[in-house]
Amino acid sequence: MQAVIGLLVMMLGASYGLETHCDSRQDGAQCFGPLGGTVVLKLIDKALETERYQFFKSSTKTTLILHVINNKIVHNGIKSRSSFNPSDGTFRVNNLSRTDSDEYPFEIRENSVIIETRALQLTIQAPVSSARLASECLSQGEKRVSCSSGGGDSPQYSWTLDRRSLTDTELLSINTETNSITLRQHVSGAVACSVRNNVSKVSEEEEISNCGFIFINCTSNGTQISKWVFAANNTLCVEPTTTSPTTTIPDPSTAAHHSLLVCGVRAAVVVFALIGIAIYFAWKNKNYKKAEGSAYRPEREHQDESVVMVEM
Repeated sequence: MQAVIGLLVMMLGASYGLETHCDSRQDGAQCFGPLGGTVVLKLIDKALETERYQFFKSSTKTTLILHVINNKIVHNGIKSRSSFNPSDGTFRVNNLSRTDSDEYPFEIRENSVIIETRALQLTIQAPVSSARLASECLSQGEKRVSCSSGGGDSPQYSWTLDRRSLTDTELLSINTETNSITLRQHVSGAVACSVRNNVSKVSEEEEISNCGFIFINCTSNGTQISKWVFAANNTLCVEPTTTSPTTTIPDPSTAAHHSLLVCGVRAAVVVFALIGIAIYFAWKNKNYKKAEGSAYRPEREHQDESVVMVEM
């Protein structure tokens, strides 16, 4: 029978190797075990030789699971898949199945007198095997992210953005029925979905970006416009081409050639200007000398005549 149960558990995709621990030293303890895995129950601190322990299944105590006398196991109803450690008072049960979910009374006797009685509730859950994320852009630029899990009993979902909790300015809404959230238009980053129950936890992370929307805030024809629009199709708050001439970015090689040409022209103008100035001053100096010569020559002739007259 146990082999058949184990085969069914494997077919259902339960994860073997999972292990949970439960402290059942208080009456009414709620314990959980993974389907196909192991649960370790803390029954007592340490088994004493002066005491006798009995562990039953069901509130009516119809099935005796464990009987310990003087630190020795005298009866174990599930010996093939369980063990009791008297040194630390733990009872380990492996290969858990759905039928293990039940109430388990526990009694401590001393000299055939019950000195303590309590019970624990054990619930077997199928562990969550995986988490999957899917995202889509909505008409107004919001992004919906959905999370689904592979198997698992009573899964619970939680969300983070860049490994922190989402804020009201980032989270637009959350839908617990579809396990999805809707993020506002500006949100981007690593969104993670964690799926857990009492025996397991898995998570999945996905990098998301905004949906190509931009927020515009302007006045057009006397009307104030403040809204999110798709950037590629935006015609709002855009100045007309007649009032906003297009700025052409020149080619770097053309700009460099133009700069060299301008510099060359300027240099030529300077050279020609200098040459012109030099010619002007040369011409002026020549005329000045000519005028000077014509001014002093009569005086010299007069002087020469004076000398001749003196000599005579």
